[in-house]
Amino acid sequence: MTPAGDALTDPTPGAPLDRGSLTTAVESANLPTLVVVLYQLTGDPRWLADPYRPTRGRGMDDNDDGGFAEPVRAEIRAAAVDAVLAWSAGREPAVPAPTGPFLVELMSLAVGEPVPAEYEAMAAEDMGFRTPEPARAVAPGTGFRVIVIGAGLSGMLAAIRLREAGISCVVLEKNDDVGGTWLENGYPGAGVDTPSHLYSFSFAPKQWSTHFGKRDEVLAYLREVADRYDLRGMIRFGTEAAGATYDARRQRWTVRTTAGEEFDANAVITAVGVLNRPKVPDLPGLGDFRGPIFHSARWPADLDITGKRVAVVGTGASAMQIVPAIAGQAAHVTVFQRSPQWVAPNAVYFAPIPDGARLLIERVPFYRRWYRTRLAWTMNDKVHPSLQIDPEWQHPERSVNAINDSHRRYFTRYLTDELDGRDDLVQKALPDYPPFGKRMLLDNGWFAALRRDDVDLLTQAVAAITPTGVRTADGTEVDADVVVICTGFETYRYLHPLDLRGRDGQSVQEVWGPENADAYLGMSVPGFPNLFLIGGPGTVLGHGGSYITIAESEVRYIIEALTVMTERGIGAIEVRPEVYADYARRHDEAHARMIWSHPGMGNWYRNSAGRVVSALPWRIVDYWTMTRHVRWNDFTTEPAR
Repeated sequence: MTPAGDALTDPTPGAPLDRGSLTTAVESANLPTLVVVLYQLTGDPRWLADPYRPTRGRGMDDNDDGGFAEPVRAEIRAAAVDAVLAWSAGREPAVPAPTGPFLVELMSLAVGEPVPAEYEAMAAEDMGFRTPEPARAVAPGTGFRVIVIGAGLSGMLAAIRLREAGISCVVLEKNDDVGGTWLENGYPGAGVDTPSHLYSFSFAPKQWSTHFGKRDEVLAYLREVADRYDLRGMIRFGTEAAGATYDARRQRWTVRTTAGEEFDANAVITAVGVLNRPKVPDLPGLGDFRGPIFHSARWPADLDITGKRVAVVGTGASAMQIVPAIAGQAAHVTVFQRSPQWVAPNAVYFAPIPDGARLLIERVPFYRRWYRTRLAWTMNDKVHPSLQIDPEWQHPERSVNAINDSHRRYFTRYLTDELDGRDDLVQKALPDYPPFGKRMLLDNGWFAALRRDDVDLLTQAVAAITPTGVRTADGTEVDADVVVICTGFETYRYLHPLDLRGRDGQSVQEVWGPENADAYLGMSVPGFPNLFLIGGPGTVLGHGGSYITIAESEVRYIIEALTVMTERGIGAIEVRPEVYADYARRHDEAHARMIWSHPGMGNWYRNSAGRVVSALPWRIVDYWTMTRHVRWNDFTTEPAR
């Protein structure tokens, strides 16, 4: 079996495959996935009908047993072993590449519910059943040059695709290694809330060790990708971009670094991320604390909290990962909560992927593809329709529609069950806003940690930091040896602190204002020719899913724009102001119908004026379709000078 951390390739017939090992492995199979694989290998239509049609999964559950009775499970597993061994011995798959309506039918079978037809194109390409259009490449000797700012996930992806397109590229990275937020966030318990097999580049699958990748494995994966694609030679590490200025006469950008260096390019791609600049509240006494005090994204690598009293300010995603990780090691943990979070159960959050399942992913044709597709449906767009506001709903104070209200009942039952006998904690931890009003968090031991005798949850606002700890608004003094600030990032201040100046010398921050960023498709701003944003305004996935899908869509779009520029002799491309304004209008209108506009809570998607700036209002499949090709009528262009 491929060791953890190694790259995966598609299974090929002919390699020795032992019946006993395979029989053991299928005991760990996701049976809805296995049924579809079984049909592809055999073409036997009986696998498409009852009793072999799986039930619909509940919530975010993997639905591994498919809802099948035990005799049916045994029959599926035995038939799959025979089919895989026959394939390994040389029998061709009966249905090697389903596409069109039949692929949609198989997707509906796999997930146990109808899948809309518009998902076919995205799924067929992601699963490798339809060959994508050939990637464009520039002619040698064009001299076209691009600067990418940032070598996190998005910047690495841009560098890979730029090199493949034959476009000269330099990546400027302020840190000393690749990885972006995964390099910087090394706090205890750090990890993704997206399944590992979704949090992977579509072209670089990995044999993950756990269902939800933890920080060290995610960072190792990104480093492996950087090495596999030989990216380090394209990256200037320890080089922080300070700003860039566009010269309309030359149709070029000059990028300046904090060290005073200058880089000249035809185009600039920003890949600085949203969770990049820590947000630290201006609390009185912040500089007076006598012990270690830091933002969660700046956790000291040599810090030992054993036997220490730790104060954690905030209860967002970072705090929810930190507290269970340090509870029991620290002498005492005090959590200061501004707003409670909705928490979803997940039985496999910490669970390793069994050896049997890893063998299926590595050695069984189509298995990884279908497993990933099922995860994508469950974690990406499935919940999106339930986040629309029903204007006729009679209980808008607690939910936005009937389905959202059922979500509320389900998550409330889970919370009260986990905190059974602790009515004090239930009162503090139960949100009063609709579920999904903030990004849903997964239970990684949060409720169990809150129940501990050495953990306290306080709901009074933090008023000040004292030399010896934290003081709340009601005057309560809490002594601490370590203070961890878990207050998020400067998510509204896109591209901060870069000073980007466009055609007229105006900075992008002056165009947007402090908290009101907009970009066409999240990527383009009028007045800033040849500037492309990855992970720009309105592209954060509030409803769930893997941001990598969004990044791949954006980079594909940007590469098409740049290669066509070289083909047609275009020197400048700039989104039309009316197109930009219309996109912003549609963005706001869509959000006005969505849960994140609900007045009952705050979230980091919405600015201080109540406008949703960060989150994507559409389904992932909608954005994938919007960015499939550049609509050249949306831009003005200038011939290259």
